Amino acid sequence: MACPLEICVDAPDDLAAAIAGGADRIELCSALALGGLTPTPGLIRAAQSCPVPVYAMIRPRGGDFRFSLAEAQQMEAEIAAVRAAGLAGVVLGAADAAGGLDLPLLRRLMQVAAGLGTTLHRVVDTLPDPVAAVGPAMDLGFERILTSGGADKAPAGVVTLSRMIDRAGSGVEVMAGSGVAAENVPALAAAGVRSFHASCSVTDPDTGTRRIDVAALRALRDAVNRVT
Repeated sequence: MACPLEICVDAPDDLAAAIAGGADRIELCSALALGGLTPTPGLIRAAQSCPVPVYAMIRPRGGDFRFSLAEAQQMEAEIAAVRAAGLAGVVLGAADAAGGLDLPLLRRLMQVAAGLGTTLHRVVDTLPDPVAAVGPAMDLGFERILTSGGADKAPAGVVTLSRMIDRAGSGVEVMAGSGVAAENVPALAAAGVRSFHASCSVTDPDTGTRRIDVAALRALRDAVNRVT
C-alpha cells in the first residue's frame, strides 16, 4: 500500500485539484497564509461531497496556541459543526503557559470529537521538545501528529522526526509537514517518515492568491508512491 499523502486546502477550487492530483486525505482550512484556521461553513459544505476523507482544522484565530475559555467554547462548537456536516475528522492543538501541551483543554476537545478522526497539529513544533509531545498525544488518543520535527521546514527536522517516529512506534502516526516536496521525499523516507502532508501551493502573480500547483502535486504523489 502506498504511503498516505494529505493535502491542505483553503479554497473550493483546490479541493478538486487536490483530489485530481492524488490526495488520499484533505486537511480543510481557511487562511492558509495564517497557518490555517477553521474553515468557513461554505467551504465545509463544498467538502461534503469529497471522495476522500476530509479533516477540518479547528483553530479560531491566528497567533499563538494558548486559548481562552471563550475560544475553547468556540472550538467545541466548531467540532460539533464538523460532525454535523459528516466530515471524517478534525485537526486540533493547544499549548499552555508553561510551554507544553494544554492537556486539560485537549482532553475536553477530544471528548467532544469522540468518534471523529483526530490529528494533533503543528502546535508540537512550538514546544521546546516535540518528542516529548508524542507520549501525551498517544495518551489523549490522537490518530496522528502533524509535525516538521520542530524545524521551520520538515527536511531540516529529520533528526527529530526520526526520534518522534521511534517514540511513537505503532501508537500514533507521525506525519511530516511543511516544505514537503517531491525532491525531499527520499530524505524524509530515509528518516522513517511514511506519512506526508503538503500544500503544493504557489502564488498567482496576477491575483496574489495561492492555488495548488497540480504539476508539483502529481510529482509529489509519484515520489510518495516510490517510498517502500
